[in-house]
Amino acid sequence: MYWRWDSNPSLSPLRCFRVFIASCASCHQVLAPSPEAGCRAATSTSGRCGLLWRLRDKQARIGLFEIGPGHELHQLTCMMQAGLWAATQVSMDHPTTGFELCTLAGPAFSWLRRSLGLAEEDYQAALGPGGPYLQFLSTSKSKASFFLSHDQRFFLKTQRRREVRALLAHLPRYVQHLQRHPHSLLARLLGVHSLRVARGKKEFFIIMLSVFYPAGRISERYDIKGCEVSRWVEPAPEGSPLVLVLKDLNFQGKTIDLGPQRSWLIHQMELDTAFLRELNVLDYSLLMAFQRLHEDERGPGSSLIFRTARSVRGAQSPEEPGAQNRRLLPDSPNALHILDGPEQRYFLGLVDLATVYGLRKRLEHLWKTLRYPGRTFSTVSPARYARRLCQWVEAHTE
Repeated sequence: MYWRWDSNPSLSPLRCFRVFIASCASCHQVLAPSPEAGCRAATSTSGRCGLLWRLRDKQARIGLFEIGPGHELHQLTCMMQAGLWAATQVSMDHPTTGFELCTLAGPAFSWLRRSLGLAEEDYQAALGPGGPYLQFLSTSKSKASFFLSHDQRFFLKTQRRREVRALLAHLPRYVQHLQRHPHSLLARLLGVHSLRVARGKKEFFIIMLSVFYPAGRISERYDIKGCEVSRWVEPAPEGSPLVLVLKDLNFQGKTIDLGPQRSWLIHQMELDTAFLRELNVLDYSLLMAFQRLHEDERGPGSSLIFRTARSVRGAQSPEEPGAQNRRLLPDSPNALHILDGPEQRYFLGLVDLATVYGLRKRLEHLWKTLRYPGRTFSTVSPARYARRLCQWVEAHTE
């Protein structure tokens, strides 16, 4: 393996870090872990050998599908795992050459991971070859592929080149927004990469914190855009193990009961959508999931902590906490995407932040105006999109 800093003018003036590594039939044996990571993996594995752990793991993965050797995406995900493991290692025991994984804007994303208190060893262990990635049935109309790390903490999604270009162009302002508003609902991006085998076509993918984590007790999942055209998903039959993300029309007649947290959510939605409007971005989604709280989890002080100095480690700003719209955070993994109401825990996050309102989308808007007169659809101006999604939140919360 060898490493190289490189500039990629077709994507961004930001630097690109490349790792070259061999592909092989058994990708789980491509790389030898560092001694520290090996100790961590051994400890983790020994704790997973009991029957209780296996039963819990099986329950947590209902409706998800392991990407095993017979899966059409197995080779791709094996290379992603091996490349990500190499990209986060300081040294390797078995240097080789082969497929190419490129890490884009590595220092910026490394800072973002540190700001969340995410140890590189944990990040590497979750995304590396320690276990197969998981796939779920997506209700998205895009041709993207979606994966979860084997512990379901991280979400991976393939992206088009133009989407990656937009993400990297907006990255400095994205970081600034998270510094100003540490409790933002924006998805926490952790890495952007490209992968190419030999002289084949590059595949781009992003990594972010999963909004739906921990997922063990989640009962319903929604993808909300604030419109009606193509916003219905046929629910899974009762008793089905499928994990489906439903859409706007599936949510009709329901509300989000947040109690005193409602004003915080509405204000944060206004801050985040105003930022996306300034970036000329549209077609993003508010991901949302429900989980009923146990009796001992309800009420102030049961599982809440207030982080006054910093909401996440490494994120500092001269602004006062009130100006940053900080809130009570649950003492739970993924706290930035969790909001507790009186009876329910809600998982919330704004995702798909890379669609720019350029010529392509303007033409699509004109076509849909003719195709769907009097109906609401997703392809509208960023200002209208932001306003409409905020209005949806106001109308469906109490």
